[in-house]
Amino acid sequence: MAYTYIFNLVLNQESGTLILDRDKIEGFISDSGKKISAEAKGLDARGCHLMPSLIDVHVHLREPGFEYKEDISSGLAAAASGGFGRVMAMANTEPVNDNAAITRFMLAQAEKAHPLGPFVYPVGALTRGLQGRELAPLAELALAGCKAFSNDGIGVMDNELFRRAVEYASDLNLLVIDHCEDHYLSSGGVVNEGRISNYLGLKGIPDVAESLQVSRDVLLAAYLNTPIHLAHISCEASVELIYRAKQKSIPISAETCPHYLLWDENLVKNYNTLAKVNPPLRTRSDVLALRQAVSEQVIDIVATDHAPHADFEKEVPFAQAPNGISGLDTALSLCLRLVNRKILKLDDLSRLMASAPARIFGLPACEFIRGQPADFILVDLEQDWKVEPDTLVSRGKNTPCLGEKLEGRVMAHFLNGTPVVNRF
Repeated sequence: MAYTYIFNLVLNQESGTLILDRDKIEGFISDSGKKISAEAKGLDARGCHLMPSLIDVHVHLREPGFEYKEDISSGLAAAASGGFGRVMAMANTEPVNDNAAITRFMLAQAEKAHPLGPFVYPVGALTRGLQGRELAPLAELALAGCKAFSNDGIGVMDNELFRRAVEYASDLNLLVIDHCEDHYLSSGGVVNEGRISNYLGLKGIPDVAESLQVSRDVLLAAYLNTPIHLAHISCEASVELIYRAKQKSIPISAETCPHYLLWDENLVKNYNTLAKVNPPLRTRSDVLALRQAVSEQVIDIVATDHAPHADFEKEVPFAQAPNGISGLDTALSLCLRLVNRKILKLDDLSRLMASAPARIFGLPACEFIRGQPADFILVDLEQDWKVEPDTLVSRGKNTPCLGEKLEGRVMAHFLNGTPVVNRF
């Protein structure tokens, strides 16, 4: 039997050896177990922690149409570097991914650039052109390879249309991912409405613009008894609605992002466009509520909402700058700050960034069970690295942590037993 051995790992706080049989998991032997053959092929990963390859259910790869920001090749390279083996790519491309030809193009580009992975799962447009007026051809998109549907970035205000979309998607056994935003309440806003917006003299976006649509989705999910997934939750009011829904077993799932768990509205005080994102960074109280929500499984998933932009696009007055933070390179390292502060455990991150996304969207994830594909990452929790343009693999360098030193890094990333990243 042809084995590959990975030495001196930590899994669930127990040190030992991961054994691969070609591209599959064979088993994990603790240090107290039997010895491994001296002839074994190995990698000395002494002190590294073993985690499943991560899944990001919310990224913007920009291709087709905006390749100057990012393309599928560079975006997947950033995903591999950051520990993500599977990513779900949103539909706000140009042209919009509202027809099968665009879906097939995205899959072909991914296969050509990264045949060994990471792997792209396109998210089809919910409405034609993301205009919110008529449904996109959901069955056609599903047949072409879309794994979910979303009107990402543009909330669907027509409740009857949204209901039909949820029902249609359910018939296809796929989820709708909703960008929860009431555009009448948020129109013209660029930061969180409150003290900071008043201080900066900028129009604010109230948190009720999000929570109002969350309540709409909760009510519809209950009425239809059909699951709906809520994107990038940012505020305490939404968390409370989701908590109550889950207490009643309403089929709602939700995600948040590292930036909502770590940073608050004070980051934009100096008109810092690198911190401009939609939904906007909220208050400290919102941050604390979201941390509790991911810890207690009220929020199911941490996704990056990776939104790369060219440097010149962010180097403009705040109100004119595009929304978005580049996140694939830094997401895991940023979330490890929460582990270091005892807010989350490594097992929580595996759940939030691998097993829960896999369960909710029907994607494969490694649980280190014999016979499963060997998709995993080796993480050095003490490895420092500085976030600089040349250390970010993504073309998008637009992150508020630019110039900071992060602790914790992916040292190796294996997909189907093959290393797609090796920093040893």
